[in-house]
Amino acid sequence: QVQLVESGGDLVQAGGSLRLSCAASGRIFSINVMAWYRQAPGKQRESVAAITADGTTYYADSVKGRFTISRDNAKNTVYLQMNSLKPEDTAAYVCNSRVVGNPGGYEVGYWGQGTQVTVSS
Repeated sequence: QVQLVESGGDLVQAGGSLRLSCAASGRIFSINVMAWYRQAPGKQRESVAAITADGTTYYADSVKGRFTISRDNAKNTVYLQMNSLKPEDTAAYVCNSRVVGNPGGYEVGYWGQGTQVTVSS
């Protein structure tokens, strides 16, 4: 079993910055993709950013140029640096990791519990 624990969410004014962290622990041989999603009240969950094991990144158009995703493979941790925050970035930010638990094993996706980001205008 694998656990994902997010941290870093907070209340911040528009234009401010936050850094989210998500640490994976448990039976981990390798982690392929680590990603951040967000869900605002009354809206569907949407992909924000993702990063592969070799560092290839993906960003939603709405956050390009403002958010930066990175990872520390030694710590099984993914980060999301969020700058120039806007009120529309307000949401619960949830981490997802696709984990291989054993050599030759198959990949399983795990979700964290989420951390709340609130941006005031």
